[in-house]
Amino acid sequence: MNNTIPKQFIAINGKPLLMHTIEAFIKNDPAFELIVVLPETEIDTWEMLCLEHSFHHRHTVVGGGTTRFHSVKNGLSKIMEEGIVFIHDGVRPLVSLQTIDNCYSAAVLKGNSIPVIAPSESLREATVHGNRAVDRSRYFLVQTPQTFRLSIIKKAYNQRYLKKFTDDASVLEEMGYSINMVEGNRENIKVTFPQDLVYAESFLRRS
Repeated sequence: MNNTIPKQFIAINGKPLLMHTIEAFIKNDPAFELIVVLPETEIDTWEMLCLEHSFHHRHTVVGGGTTRFHSVKNGLSKIMEEGIVFIHDGVRPLVSLQTIDNCYSAAVLKGNSIPVIAPSESLREATVHGNRAVDRSRYFLVQTPQTFRLSIIKKAYNQRYLKKFTDDASVLEEMGYSINMVEGNRENIKVTFPQDLVYAESFLRRS
């Protein structure tokens, strides 16, 4: 990001990116119980930002772990009642209400769901001999919130950590579960590069 500020705290449209992400869920249902997982070293900064921006949406802050896996596990440990849990990247502020609804409905029926979109560009696969074109209709780009029945995903996170766990679906899949895909929204980018901030700011200004 070429920025000394953690990207979830970078201000767009007058407030930190993470606040926009939280508000996307509040707009869907004000009764959501929210858990924000942050590195221990960033919790004080977040609390100061909440005061500075008069951000009073109720949420619980939990210290993260050494990897995404351990951070999610820490967050899940704070949920005691059975229900549906959304696990979402804090730097995806453009998730739509429809995507949240799609994920929830499928998880209620089938136990899990992940939002995906079809790639719009051509794809090539690197091989030991170079590279080759692949059929892009067989591939999907995975987004969040990845959504689960709580008892199922908690059980999955009790297994030992593996480097191949890149998201929550891969953790559950390791236990033999099939993953259910639902339609995401193309705007739901994970802010990663400086130009993503420009896109997110423009989109939020129009919404």
